[in-house]
Amino acid sequence: MQPINVYLVRHGQTIFNIYHRMQGWANSPLTEKGVSDAQNAGKLLANVDFKHVYSSDVMRAMQTAHVIMKANQAITVNKIELNPTPFFREAYYGYFEGEDIDVTWKMVGLSQGMLTLNELLSKFSLDEIKTLMHEADPSHRAELPEHYWQRINDGFNLIRQESKPGDNVLLVSHSMTIRSIVERFDTEHKFDVTKNPRNGSVTKLAVTPENIKVKYYDHLDNI
Repeated sequence: MQPINVYLVRHGQTIFNIYHRMQGWANSPLTEKGVSDAQNAGKLLANVDFKHVYSSDVMRAMQTAHVIMKANQAITVNKIELNPTPFFREAYYGYFEGEDIDVTWKMVGLSQGMLTLNELLSKFSLDEIKTLMHEADPSHRAELPEHYWQRINDGFNLIRQESKPGDNVLLVSHSMTIRSIVERFDTEHKFDVTKNPRNGSVTKLAVTPENIKVKYYDHLDNI
């Protein structure tokens, strides 16, 4: 059976990206570069015959999706509409939403004697880091891995239900979510998720009823 081909795009650069702020469920608008990031992704994906388009329901992802959609002939001709969904939101950072990134990771890593995300990544998986963040969050509202994966899995099941084998699907989401998906399903450890996917980059997934395979990660060309 042919897989469903999911082209997973990180949203364009935002104001919070420039100011080095944590941005999970919080939102800030795309910058001029962010619009350009989305336009570049649109050019890269212009000739892909998409059957469905999904995004996180957070504005920066929706804005990016709309820019990409305008550049795609199949989406335009077939009048395919965007399906925003909370399933593919970024991880929720609780108390740390909008906080300075360096301050956040110092607080999260404090119990482990670590000061940066890179230090944490040298020892812990992304799911373990989500748990450390939940524990460091004074409100204990930062999203735990089990809640996070419940909604991500629900999102992929939605795509499976609405797509046919061989369909091409556009999905616009967020950096930690893309990294988490790649870390979980890259069983051969081909891709380095210590490196953030770039704004507007494309990660390709092959989705079957039983599995998800990562075909490539963080491409700005050669899809």
